[in-house]
Amino acid sequence: MFDQYSFTAAERFCRYVQCDTQSDPHSTGFPSTEKQKALSRLLVEELLQIGITDAHLDDQGYVYATIPATTTRSAPVICLCAHVDTAPDCSGTDVRPLIHYKYQGSDIVLPDDPAQVIRMAEYPYLKNCLGKDVITASGKTLLGSDDKAGVAEIMDLANFLMKHPEVEHGPVRILFTPDEEVGRGVDHVDIEKLGADFGYTLDGGEPGSIEQENFSADGVTITLYGVSAHPGYAKGKMINALKLAGEVLALLPRDLSPEATSDLEGFMHPSQVSGIAEKSTLDFIIRDFITEKLAEKEALLRSLVESVISRHPGARFTFEVRVQYRNMKDVLYKHPQVVAYAMEAMRRAGLTPLPGSIRGGTDGSRLSFMGLPCPNLFAGQQAIHSKHEFICAQDMNKAVETLVYLVQIAAENQ
Repeated sequence: MFDQYSFTAAERFCRYVQCDTQSDPHSTGFPSTEKQKALSRLLVEELLQIGITDAHLDDQGYVYATIPATTTRSAPVICLCAHVDTAPDCSGTDVRPLIHYKYQGSDIVLPDDPAQVIRMAEYPYLKNCLGKDVITASGKTLLGSDDKAGVAEIMDLANFLMKHPEVEHGPVRILFTPDEEVGRGVDHVDIEKLGADFGYTLDGGEPGSIEQENFSADGVTITLYGVSAHPGYAKGKMINALKLAGEVLALLPRDLSPEATSDLEGFMHPSQVSGIAEKSTLDFIIRDFITEKLAEKEALLRSLVESVISRHPGARFTFEVRVQYRNMKDVLYKHPQVVAYAMEAMRRAGLTPLPGSIRGGTDGSRLSFMGLPCPNLFAGQQAIHSKHEFICAQDMNKAVETLVYLVQIAAENQ
């Protein structure tokens, strides 16, 4: 089926990553940065050129489009979703993608900063890329495969299906979101307008991987109030809120930190500290695969704060908990066919399904709780959020193949 098809995912990807779409966690607007819409407008233009007539960008920065059904049978409406923004962790300005054709295993020295070297010893997945085409950035920025790889693969799927109407499938809804990296990617998605029965995000790593559970997540903001006084006359009067923050941080159990946990272990992580002597703020993210354990960790954190405050009469604090997202496993187990279709599609594409968990979240985890069961599929991303980020072009093509089989399987099973 793919022998005569020239895949476009890698070429599209190299074009898309040159659009700066970095999101901003400190912005109160939506999307958090207007520049994300530049790529979204480009995607709408390309979808229209492909022949998808309803492609459009809404006021909130979402791209909606429909690949029309080709089957006369009743078939479910599938949503395929990827996010256009890149992480705030590393610059996404002036990304220069480089293709290392037929990679032979040597160290990849990134030319714009030769101190940045991608070595197989550090990234063993490169062994799977021998003889293939590896795409990197040039050394000064991240690459942006998280998640412009998913975007490019969905776009290539659309291109393939519009060129091959003989491939039978039901309606496929495309959704490109902003602000996933700052946790607000689906805040304004119109589920009714989307009109899908289930979906898949394309936001994962190794070919064959399918993630059907993720962290449950809360955010905690602790505000510590000290007592301000002139430093020259502060004896017996001042309670420095910055020092209160330091005492709280010093009490955190190391075995519940990100740097000491893995697999299905949860953690408490201070993500930001700010303030002055009179008032300081600690922002935490709390994560666990078992939702009920979030409350246990939050109770522990609160007890640590209380113990610090109790030693400083006159100091006080507030403790605010915000729900961020929940483990999509709690929804997906009710819809086993959604995962089963994806696994069968991978097998047809010659891959071994690799079910796993995300030590994080995706748009799909929140979409699942909005009524759209939505596991996460591989997109080929490696070393994300860093200057060492890379992706194999052939892995992207394999993702497109998997999607083609997936939409066929969903139609066959109705």
